[in-house]
Amino acid sequence: MKARIGYAAWIVGVVQFFVTHGIVESAWARPYSWARNNISDLGNAHCAMQQEPQLRYVCSPDHGLMNVAFVVLGTLLVVGAVLTGPLWRRSGIATAARILLVCAGLGFAVAGLAPADVHENEHVLGALLIMGLGNIGLLLAGAGLSNGVPRPLRLATSLLGVVAIAAFVLFLSRHYVGLGMGGMERVAALPVLAWALVAGVRGLLGRAIPGQA
Repeated sequence: MKARIGYAAWIVGVVQFFVTHGIVESAWARPYSWARNNISDLGNAHCAMQQEPQLRYVCSPDHGLMNVAFVVLGTLLVVGAVLTGPLWRRSGIATAARILLVCAGLGFAVAGLAPADVHENEHVLGALLIMGLGNIGLLLAGAGLSNGVPRPLRLATSLLGVVAIAAFVLFLSRHYVGLGMGGMERVAALPVLAWALVAGVRGLLGRAIPGQA
């Protein structure tokens, strides 16, 4: 039952985040762009021209709603990482992966509690927890998942982590390879959410994972 609560937490957290994302971006007078705007622009508390990392005008009328969604997402990611014991091996790698995924959850919560234009340093810390430690956790998760998880899914998990880490490096170095600043940030930040959603749905709707390895 605890594991099912954990899987449900992942699903609810990710779904509410993307639903809220759509609602908040639709309230922008100037169209919000997934390529030109950071995710955190949706949570900025003030209307202003932003200089870094690229010049853009940010004005998010429903920023409070977005920041609540960040906190809810982070909290539920932590709940899922803690409660989904049967999904994982009993190993040091699995433990490390779960701790790093908890860090990602904390990062999303920090990002919501500290909007980028109000508490920049704390917000950057949150981003580092998500795209730095969280993506390393995703990479390790491929080796930390139970043998009850099909091997292709375990390999895909690690591959997703590699892609996210590479995207984070490119984002930091301002090499966006045609995706735009916001596009590259999403390749770095969203894989952990996509993985949590898939893992949550599979765990909640599938049969109990047969034993741990």
